[in-house]
Amino acid sequence: MKPLIFAAGISGFGAVALGAFGAHGLSLSPEASAWWDTASLYFLVHSVGALFAGIGRMRAAGWAFIIGSLFFAGSLYLMALGGPRVLGAITPIGGVSYLVGWALIALNGLRKANADGEETAQ
Repeated sequence: MKPLIFAAGISGFGAVALGAFGAHGLSLSPEASAWWDTASLYFLVHSVGALFAGIGRMRAAGWAFIIGSLFFAGSLYLMALGGPRVLGAITPIGGVSYLVGWALIALNGLRKANADGEETAQ
């Protein structure tokens, strides 16, 4: 079993399910609806990112995306459902985790370019 690819599949499933639930099963305030929509977008995008990171053997980046979704999207979903607004304090932890994942992918690309003897942008 490939744990990261499995986690990415579960993550993508959850993103679609929660996005659909928010669109069809919830009646939220405009603010809560915006939180839900943002959570759903970032959750789905980073589920796909985790999948590609898993396929490309960039496990650290993929796990950063999964962890980022737990903190970023998870806190927004909970706040949208009436959780305490203090949860917003952990949302940036997820955002930083997302950034770490993308930085790791960029560094991996740079490392591979250097290993292949390609010129890098100056």
